[in-house]
Amino acid sequence: MAIKPIVVLLVGLALASVRLAGAQQPKKVPLVGILTPDPVSARINLFEAFKKGLREVGYVEGQNIGIEVRSAEGKRDRLPTVASELVRLKVDVILTSTTPAIQAAKQATTTIPIVAISTDPVGSGLVASLARPGGNITGLSLLGPEINGKQLELLKETLPKVKRVAFVGNPASVAFALRFKEVEIAGRELGLQTQSVEVRSPNELERALESATREQAGALIVPSSISNAYRRQIVDFAAKNQLPAIYDESESVEAGGLMSYGANLPDLFRRAATYVDKILKGRKPSDLPVEQPTKFELIINLKAAKQIGLTIPPNVLARADKVIR
Repeated sequence: MAIKPIVVLLVGLALASVRLAGAQQPKKVPLVGILTPDPVSARINLFEAFKKGLREVGYVEGQNIGIEVRSAEGKRDRLPTVASELVRLKVDVILTSTTPAIQAAKQATTTIPIVAISTDPVGSGLVASLARPGGNITGLSLLGPEINGKQLELLKETLPKVKRVAFVGNPASVAFALRFKEVEIAGRELGLQTQSVEVRSPNELERALESATREQAGALIVPSSISNAYRRQIVDFAAKNQLPAIYDESESVEAGGLMSYGANLPDLFRRAATYVDKILKGRKPSDLPVEQPTKFELIINLKAAKQIGLTIPPNVLARADKVIR
């Protein structure tokens, strides 16, 4: 009969040790995978903006969240391989931008949530609609509904005598066809002729741009999908041929382009952190509406303007968010 207290004591100690072991189990730290087509050095300011956004919603890298970056180093054909690496790491969510990278992530997984920053997520078939994305992709759109008209207005104000504007893009992209249609409509309203300059590969780039000058285009519109792939070549061609160009993103202007008007990209990466937070807390990407940009910026490069013999009108210069002198 005296054995009973000893048995009770042993059982109690066993249960306590189980509870203690459970309490000592480290809490799983969520892991975010970042997939980029470009070298990491070219996107470091965007990744820092994303980390700033994470801190704003309570995450600190190395403490309560982990981040794994995989880069294709500018080689688009490597995107499927590096996307698969993130899937094998079993990341909790993937952050990526540019249509080729998003498509690579989409092909690599149908279950891991993807937060995408894309030019035209509906037009490129990445999501079903902005309000109800469906599938495992949500995120932010680079394009606001009036960006094409605004870019054409800026070109016309900067170049009062311009009559013809060329839009550069890849005809294989659904997003290209949809956006060029919007450019055509906006051009007609402003009394401008528009043409498409089709670039399917690096070998076609210079010939395509030369066709724009032959057809007497007075300016170029260069969407981010093209400038990200061929930024240096396009900036150099525009300077050499004294051809004004407007870009979607500031990186092209910082590389020597004339001007850009578009969404503030670091702001979008900062905002992407709120999507990651919601997903880690249990929300499904299919139920999170895609956000359109609310913050746009005009960047002007006066060095580039001088190089092509162009004087930026004071009323345009006054509206610039940033002027490179």
